[in-house]
Amino acid sequence: MENTEIIKVQHLAKNFGSFQAVKDVSFTVNKGDVFGFLGPNGAGKSTTIRCMLSLIKPDNGQIQLFGKDLNKHRNEILSKVGSIIEKPDFYRYLSAEKNLAIFARISGKDVSKREIAEMLDFVGLNGRNRDKVAGFSHGMKQRLGIAQTLLHQPDLIVLDEPTTGLDPQGIVEIRNLILRLKSEQNKTVILSSHQLSEIELISNRMVIINKGQSIIEGDVKELLNAQEMVVQLEVNDMEKTINVLKIRFESASFKQINERIIEVNIEKQLVPSLNQTLVQEGVEVHAMEPKRKLEDFFMKIIQS
Repeated sequence: MENTEIIKVQHLAKNFGSFQAVKDVSFTVNKGDVFGFLGPNGAGKSTTIRCMLSLIKPDNGQIQLFGKDLNKHRNEILSKVGSIIEKPDFYRYLSAEKNLAIFARISGKDVSKREIAEMLDFVGLNGRNRDKVAGFSHGMKQRLGIAQTLLHQPDLIVLDEPTTGLDPQGIVEIRNLILRLKSEQNKTVILSSHQLSEIELISNRMVIINKGQSIIEGDVKELLNAQEMVVQLEVNDMEKTINVLKIRFESASFKQINERIIEVNIEKQLVPSLNQTLVQEGVEVHAMEPKRKLEDFFMKIIQS
């Protein structure tokens, strides 16, 4: 089945005075994607997203959402988009349900109390409907923010660094909620982040941007599989291990971490042979663990 393009950004550029925040960013998001928008802090992610949501005007490039030009069909397009930029803000001394009721009226949508209760239940805030937001944790406010984005039943959800400042439990809750947006609500999600582990766990496609430019775009699994394997070995005899690598696995490169641990860059299909050869040569392999390849790949790109 042919992919339906939800977002198409082509050669986007944006300057702030003499500072070029975005130089040349292009990417495509398909319907049903959880799309990772990756880059280090200052790469131009938030500026690109603000252009995409018509919060600021780009200096160059084209933006299409749902197959239509953003400049010509702004209101129609934005009626199908929900977003959280940085952190959501609420009326602190009003309850969660009253906050959502106010935002629903602002959006011009007729949302019933039952629908608001269902949204709060969906984001895991059932039972806290009437509690004041002032008593909510940062993670609870983030989840309430996602409920807010759902008020007008958008097709596209844009989340800009939604896990920033959260504890490990809060990160897991937001991660699971994003996956449920796709699986249960049939939403397309674009997730801006500098946390590579999050993208690896939940995104099916991604683009990496650095210094205001898009570097590479594609399927997350394919990009991972395209990279050579990085394995970390814990051994009892480092000298013998290095000799085996030099003599029997000349195509592999390695880096010794300490007296017992070494990292080896090697083709994936050679990993079983490496383990077998080390054992045959009398090396005790106490542990063999793959490193997260996306992180190594990402670091190579942004340091180039």
